[in-house]
Amino acid sequence: MERDRFAFPPLLISSADLAQSGIELDPKVLHDRAVQMWKDLRAGLSIGKKSVLLPSETELWASASYAALRDQFGDERLGWKLSALSSIGPRLASVKIVGANAANRHFGLERSFSTILLLDKFTMRPVCFLEGTDISAARTATYASVVAESVLAERKTIKVFLFGGGPIARSIGLALGAVLGARLEILWVRTRSRQTAEAFAHSLPQITAPIVPVTDNANLLQADFIITASNAKSPVFAAHEVAPEAVVLHLGGDETPVEYLTHVLQNGIVVCDDLAMVSARNSQSIALYFSRRGSTLETEGQTLGVRDFAGHVVGRTPSRGPTHITCVGLPSLDLYVAEYIFEAFVAASLSRLQVGRSPGSSTVTHE
Repeated sequence: MERDRFAFPPLLISSADLAQSGIELDPKVLHDRAVQMWKDLRAGLSIGKKSVLLPSETELWASASYAALRDQFGDERLGWKLSALSSIGPRLASVKIVGANAANRHFGLERSFSTILLLDKFTMRPVCFLEGTDISAARTATYASVVAESVLAERKTIKVFLFGGGPIARSIGLALGAVLGARLEILWVRTRSRQTAEAFAHSLPQITAPIVPVTDNANLLQADFIITASNAKSPVFAAHEVAPEAVVLHLGGDETPVEYLTHVLQNGIVVCDDLAMVSARNSQSIALYFSRRGSTLETEGQTLGVRDFAGHVVGRTPSRGPTHITCVGLPSLDLYVAEYIFEAFVAASLSRLQVGRSPGSSTVTHE
């Protein structure tokens, strides 16, 4: 039984509702949804657009509540922004609204909070609002699992070095553990401090591979797969610290050094999930590489051989030489993951309703 697509008002689904219904953000299921999204995107069955508003940080630091915090963000991006990610797929459409500020942690709040609105594709009427913060982190983690399964397909085991210890980094750990299984040989994690790195390691008992907290890049040269998911405002590694055949997945801001990008552009493979979006956002290292020279990634990227994620990664092209992959986060990923969660929640609700109305039952469950 399918929920009436013209039903109104829309469902409101919180993280607590999902937990109560027994619906988990299963990394393997989300990985499969992501793979399907990339296939559909390549076939022209899904489109998306991302826009970002950046308030002036001067206003924030002038506030009495924030002025004393300014010195704590010397090496870290504040990331104060409001983003909207819109997408249309085969059946539904979506809009994800994200508000973010790294200073939130000083007030006991998450760095970002996401709300996802699902709409019927043809009427464009809302069908569901989802609390999307956890969903958003889990969808971003699919970049890591898809890259590991495709670009690194020929590696029997994979050594991973992860920069970052926030919700996205944790979701990445879960995704790699679930999708790679025994192929995940070791996961080094570097965060702002040893304490947070150790806390990260202890938060992932589901992963059987060793999770090793580190405070420097001494092990980086051993890594097959390097993932940057930090909030750093400057490069987190040096070009000479990366192995010749390593794959770098860039999910943060300006975390990759110019020297390494030059090396990969000349000797390896550079990939973007969406060249135009990465270029327009102009906050990640590969886009800044060109804009700081008075050009743009979109203008020069294709000429220099920058490839698209759907063709290179989902096409399961094994890495040859250094590979650098930048992902800004496609709106269609939010849609496909949120659609799965919505459908799973409706199915669980209907199942409980039918059990409540079964013969011999003395109660009726109202949804």
